Amino acid sequence: MDLELTRQKQNHRAALTSPMVLLVKNVKKCWQLYLLMAAPLVYLLIFKYWPMYGALISFQDFVPTKGFWGSDWVGLKHFSRFFDSYEFWRVMKNTLILSLYSLVAGFPFPILLALCLNYVNRRFFKKSVQMITYAPHFISVVVMVGIILQLLDPRIGVVNMILQFLGFQPINFMGSPDMFKSIYVWSGIWQNVGFSCIIYLAALSSVDPSLHEAAVVDGASKVQRMWHIDLPGIVPVAIILLILNTGNILDTGFEKVLLMQNPLNLSTSEVIDTYVYKVGLASTAINYSYSSAIGLFKSVINLILLVLVNRIARKVGETSLW
Repeated sequence: MDLELTRQKQNHRAALTSPMVLLVKNVKKCWQLYLLMAAPLVYLLIFKYWPMYGALISFQDFVPTKGFWGSDWVGLKHFSRFFDSYEFWRVMKNTLILSLYSLVAGFPFPILLALCLNYVNRRFFKKSVQMITYAPHFISVVVMVGIILQLLDPRIGVVNMILQFLGFQPINFMGSPDMFKSIYVWSGIWQNVGFSCIIYLAALSSVDPSLHEAAVVDGASKVQRMWHIDLPGIVPVAIILLILNTGNILDTGFEKVLLMQNPLNLSTSEVIDTYVYKVGLASTAINYSYSSAIGLFKSVINLILLVLVNRIARKVGETSLW
């Protein structure tokens, strides 16, 4: 009897400590946190995971009236069509150059801004700089492109007026294919550098103050403290962000590029996203399957790069996403 009673107690304890029971207890105890988490979870399920079902049309000659399962399956036909098209290398080249340019040029500026703000002692000046650098991030893409076009207008733009005042000839910036990438990248840096440095400021706040105190006692300058204390402290965060940015290397977005495009700079401004938009929605002969195949190809390459860079970062610096 005692052995049977002991066994029943053990089974009861095991049931109480089962993962499902513990999960129910946690949900009841912290239901507010789970409710707060439900909104982004539902967003991911509806707008990120559910659309993956539509990737099926990449392998079909999709006809809307026939639906997903009624359309004819064609395998890798649309992928081969994209690889063999004369647009493939031009679009890939423009996308890679624009993405790498943005990554290399834009990555260090938030770090530098965060390091500089971290050593500002005047509270009013620090808050003013933060507000001024954060503000452009909240300007919509359409308004931002409108500002760029007005500033660089060859007739009434402020930049060309200054050039003429200095004795130079006006320049048609938006009509020059060679200038498109620099205008796109540096305007993006100006718009997002302040907002991007927030996470680095948070990382700097976690650096042990005793390290700075010891460095000051040893006579270290601010630059030396930045180099030997602050930078090593935020390197893990910087690596994580670099991995995430590398995972989006082919995802330039199409809004800003499309708004800045014109027939004169199209040779360097046509990227994968704008090409997919034009083929899939703006073309007179809309081809959903072809545009979906291009988008799926881009996503697969991004995923491969993300996994590869994450593995390299884990082996080299022991810091990675997983």
